[in-house]
Amino acid sequence: MRLNPILLEVFKNRFSSISEEMGVTLGRTAFSPNIKERHDFSCAVFDRAGDMIAQAAHIPVHLGSMPLSVKAALKETDWSPGDMVILNDPFKGGTHLPDITIVAPVFDKEGTAPCFYVANRAHHADVGGMSSGSMPLARSIFQEGLIIPPLKIVESGQIDNKLISFFLNNVRTAREREGDFAAQIMANLTGVKRMEHLIDKYGLEMVDFYAIALLDYAERMTRATIRKIPDGLYEFEDFMDDDGFGHEDVRIHVKITVKGDEAELDFTKSDPQVDGGINAVYAITLSAVLYVFRSLVETDIPTNGGCLRPIKVITQPGTVVDALFPASVAGGNVETSQRIVDVVLGALSKAMPHKIPAAHQGTMNNVAIGGIDPETGEPFAYYETIGGGMGATAHHDGESAIHCHMTNTLNTPVEALEYAYPFLVTEYSIRRGTGGRGRFRGGDGIVREIRLLADSEVTVLSERRRRPPYGLFGGEPGGVGKNIVVCQGKPQDMGGKFSISLKKGDILRMETPGGGGYGPIAVSLGEE
Repeated sequence: MRLNPILLEVFKNRFSSISEEMGVTLGRTAFSPNIKERHDFSCAVFDRAGDMIAQAAHIPVHLGSMPLSVKAALKETDWSPGDMVILNDPFKGGTHLPDITIVAPVFDKEGTAPCFYVANRAHHADVGGMSSGSMPLARSIFQEGLIIPPLKIVESGQIDNKLISFFLNNVRTAREREGDFAAQIMANLTGVKRMEHLIDKYGLEMVDFYAIALLDYAERMTRATIRKIPDGLYEFEDFMDDDGFGHEDVRIHVKITVKGDEAELDFTKSDPQVDGGINAVYAITLSAVLYVFRSLVETDIPTNGGCLRPIKVITQPGTVVDALFPASVAGGNVETSQRIVDVVLGALSKAMPHKIPAAHQGTMNNVAIGGIDPETGEPFAYYETIGGGMGATAHHDGESAIHCHMTNTLNTPVEALEYAYPFLVTEYSIRRGTGGRGRFRGGDGIVREIRLLADSEVTVLSERRRRPPYGLFGGEPGGVGKNIVVCQGKPQDMGGKFSISLKKGDILRMETPGGGGYGPIAVSLGEE
């Protein structure tokens, strides 16, 4: 079959639109504010080998790792039409336990073998474990929640209610989880239906042909981007504040070797895995690398498996960027992923200074709050990540109060937050002056202050409370964040990672970091 450039564009957009429609279905039918309001989910289409063909513009940390989960499901499953498999195991392509993936096959007309797969991943606000929200200060993954290996949640079109019942009996917010599972299943049904229509219209041979062509196209464009980077060796390192158990300044180091149209990223000098949950599994590191190099491609290409073909990622198993079971990994997905991006961009800034921004806030500012709602008598579990400042670039100030890099979620609207939970939001504002100064300023962080209207268990996992986001080429670093608890009128700085029981009327105040500045302050536009 001969490649038609017009049809290539048609299929690129058809695959992407199927992923987007899956996301619309998931977001509109989910129960939890974290999924329906914040859009903490991702959807994608995969070929028969489990390689990603196309994705919706959802969460980078999900999408780069999902192919590993899909391949784990393929390896351990005998598929029949109407099946779906659920899993969340971080050591089988997952990210952390709250991110639950559901995979569905698309069969050929004869129903003999899967020819494509669709999958979605959504962050559930509670999956059990030692603290509400399943983002605990833990020393082992066993303390973080239920580990789900690849299991059939739907078999030949019939939902396994016993499996769902088992899960629901081990979480704090069963009704919400049940609704979110149903939304994920419906999203996959939407994807399967649209893929079947696509195959009916064009034929399996043509759909297969252009799926392969899109992988090849993404590879060519990524190679063309790498060729623009001067050949050489570029190193950079940065540090995590701590692991929550006294281990401070955890190093993440990368050495990037660029030669022609290929790049090798070596993370083997990163520190060994630690007690606390900032350990990242290999899938997280791979996701961060994919995100950076895909961001450098200026052409509108599908983000798929072809982007990684010219890139080699080397890690040392047992390190903080390639943690081994049974390491605690809840924060690796949300915090360490950001620092991996920071070090890769920091290294590349030496090769292409006008392309790379200063460090963004470098954290997702995770907060989980749980308790019993006094109005309903039912358990509640709130989880959110909070935006901050973006780093400045060679041409622009950084944006303020925004999610960046490995997350692409929204901040929960105050009205939705207060409606769903026993909270009163007493301040939600831009944290002025926290962006690093420079020729171009970093963006400012956020202040979010919540008064609790019920006794609650609060857990916060955050970074950049000690070590600020770096500036570039004379720009100043962004301001560090703060987490403050006010108990009986007495404020206390809690540091970056803590778990605490608070009473009705107590206050949690989160002040998120600003982004780094770019260029020397002496030539700041406001001072010329």
